[in-house]
Amino acid sequence: MSVEIWTIVLVGLSFLAYIYIGWQSRVENSKDFFIAGQGIPSIANGAATAADWMSAASFISMAGLISFLGYDGSIYLMGWTGGYVLLALLLAPYLRKFGKYTVPDFVGDRYYSNIARLVAVVAAIFISLTYVAGQMRGVGIVFSRFLQVDINTGVIIGMVIVGFFSVLGGMKGITWTQVAQYCVLIFAYLIPAIAIAWFLTGNPVPQLAFPFSDIADKLNKIQVDLGFKQYTEPFVNKSMLDVLFTTIALMVGTAGLPHIIVRFYTVPSVRAARFSAGWALLFIAILYTTAPALSMFARYNLIDSLHNRTVAEVQQLDWATKWEKTKLLGFDDINKDGRLQLTPNKDTNEIKIDPDIIVLSTPEVANLPPWVIGLVAAGGLAAALSTASGLLLVISSSIAHDIYYRIIDSSASEQKRVFVGRIMVGFSLVLAGYFGVNPPGFVSQVVAFAFGLAAASFFPVIFLGIFDKRTNSEGAIAGMLTGLIFTIIYIIGVKFGGMQPWFFGVSPEGIGTLGMLINFAVTLVVSRLTPPPPAEIQALVEDLRSPIIEE
Repeated sequence: MSVEIWTIVLVGLSFLAYIYIGWQSRVENSKDFFIAGQGIPSIANGAATAADWMSAASFISMAGLISFLGYDGSIYLMGWTGGYVLLALLLAPYLRKFGKYTVPDFVGDRYYSNIARLVAVVAAIFISLTYVAGQMRGVGIVFSRFLQVDINTGVIIGMVIVGFFSVLGGMKGITWTQVAQYCVLIFAYLIPAIAIAWFLTGNPVPQLAFPFSDIADKLNKIQVDLGFKQYTEPFVNKSMLDVLFTTIALMVGTAGLPHIIVRFYTVPSVRAARFSAGWALLFIAILYTTAPALSMFARYNLIDSLHNRTVAEVQQLDWATKWEKTKLLGFDDINKDGRLQLTPNKDTNEIKIDPDIIVLSTPEVANLPPWVIGLVAAGGLAAALSTASGLLLVISSSIAHDIYYRIIDSSASEQKRVFVGRIMVGFSLVLAGYFGVNPPGFVSQVVAFAFGLAAASFFPVIFLGIFDKRTNSEGAIAGMLTGLIFTIIYIIGVKFGGMQPWFFGVSPEGIGTLGMLINFAVTLVVSRLTPPPPAEIQALVEDLRSPIIEE
């Protein structure tokens, strides 16, 4: 069977499974809808968290950016995995012990203020919409290449599938769907990585083939011959300061992501939350330790397949012509010598490669069987849709629970709260679809902005809310607003407004670190200049940090 038929079969089967799970998991009460009834086993929640966490940015785009940035691309590995450890150790168990539905719920109650709750809601929605833009772009990329449909049509198909199990099952449906999606995406990532590692190095274990073979030396030599810096040379594409700031922004941003934090509310106890975090870290590590090897293999194969080939030879490559139709791969024989050259100079480079195609195209470039290519397409969709569903529920719960129920109508019935939640999922889907059709950048770049916003807004207020009983509502509100506004202005100004990165050359992806430091400083200073929190709030914080937890 052809690649397209295999893709239709595997994507269709996975979609049917997601729809079935969503139907079986349909709910009627708000606890099931927003936090899955707090009845998800630790290992299942770990898999769901891993799927929620490993978005289109991890599956589709991260290896592509590492492939293009080389050593400097390790910021994504260090930042995202380190951030999850930070979340698991410092925040997750305490937030689960606090027992609220959402991050704005924690902020509103800990800081005894509906204004603080509203600011947190705005931040959660802004972060989630920025993040979901990357997922919808990933969905469009997969559909446009493998199912030969328009990107807009692909986004709509993805929206319908996500909407089905999100609206019906809420967090319960999303959780069990994400367990299935993790299984799909991890097999889709590992199988081609193992096959290519075997073909290139004779070692089927990518994590070992990468350091214990000569593939890095070969790629370094090829890069230098083509005029690039060595693949493994550090600080080529980013300064040392920018690498540091971006890594920290990704790390603390991870610890402040609302759609990941809410996952720890879905387990039965604090103990279960800790075990759940451990399982999730294991499941995440399987993919994240494979990514550097896959990135190197993919770049080596792409250069070998395309550089210095004649135009006629490239046109005979079925995968190259099909990717060219998506406009994510382009060829232009600028010097008219009949051959295509890959160079670091934009004016003379004749092969244009979008980083987002690296993982998806790798099985085709390596001539793997069509079913593997179809499986990778299904895995990319699973990664994008699993995270998109979690983000949509964050937006839904922020409005339906934190604004409608907690502020507007505290006497609303269970049915009414769930109804409002479902309406908000539909509204969020429309916004997600818009961003899928009009994406503001590469998948990983867009997602990195979301991490920066989370770092600048949520991390300080959550951290201080747990570990500093003197932090009050005035400080929290001032800190969140200052950090969030500063980071948004810098990102928009540099990315879209033509402004130069004025803070020592730190990129928009890394400026969230400075936003976080500003947030911390403002929160601590304002809290010390204004009255302390009420005695009951201080006692609550003391109890929250108590080592005595329920089993």
